[in-house]
Amino acid sequence: MRFEVITLFPELFGPFSSKGLVGKANESGVITVTCTNPRDFAKNKHKSVDDAPYGGGNGMVMMPGPVLEAIESREAEGRTHRILLTPQGKPFDQATARRLSTYPALSLVCGRYEGIDERVCEAVDEQISLGDFVMTGGEVAALAVIEATARLLPGALGNLDSTRDESHSAGLLEYPQYTRPPEFRGSTVPEQLLSGDHAAIARYRRKESLRRTRALRPDLFLAHQPDELDRKLLAELTAEEPAKAARAPIYLGLVHYPVKDREGNIVTTAVTNLDVHDLSRSSRSYGLAGYYVITPIEAQRELV
Repeated sequence: MRFEVITLFPELFGPFSSKGLVGKANESGVITVTCTNPRDFAKNKHKSVDDAPYGGGNGMVMMPGPVLEAIESREAEGRTHRILLTPQGKPFDQATARRLSTYPALSLVCGRYEGIDERVCEAVDEQISLGDFVMTGGEVAALAVIEATARLLPGALGNLDSTRDESHSAGLLEYPQYTRPPEFRGSTVPEQLLSGDHAAIARYRRKESLRRTRALRPDLFLAHQPDELDRKLLAELTAEEPAKAARAPIYLGLVHYPVKDREGNIVTTAVTNLDVHDLSRSSRSYGLAGYYVITPIEAQRELV
């Protein structure tokens, strides 16, 4: 697979494409990463690729000519799938990476300055963003797209099947992972993983994947369509964690100041055994996250 990067800073991609998984894939021929600088297609002696925006405004805008000519110079073997890395693009996710891995060649256009001429936007096939934030250029986003896509290609990983259980591959976060030693600083590996029972291990991992997604990414969890096994596992999770599953944490605070007496005056009331014993016991019984006795009197705080 070919990655054609259109960038004003090609030197950023040399170390990246020679190290780690991307470097191995590049060396083995699974991928190629080539950078083309739009300045090589600039028409003036200063090699300018930007100009002031029509209509006024802050900053400079990348001109369409150098960028589009840079893209086209890499398409002698056929038109590439053209992607503009921009904050206004569609958020990049695992499904997008998997889809992009089916193309023989991608052109990744890295914008700079205040923006890029709209005629470049019209000439690309799609626009991609890493998220709802702004960086000074698209190079970091291009690096992310290359790595996320390349690792899905046959021959890039030693075991391609490992990508199927990763976070986001099936719409859920990945289950917790453990390795040696079995006990570390008082924390032990779950017994299911040590049992050698493959069915029990698979069930444990699916359950923990559901637990983690529900806790950390409720947006993904709500979009997930559970099958029959998932529904059974979710019922078990709800039974194990009824307070967490049903609602947000609830705290109880008993306020001794400011309160009103019978005449409507603001006073401080005294702490009683009822406060300390009965209410704290009830809070524990019904799964509250915490119980506070609130008083400005230091001696009564010490008593509590």
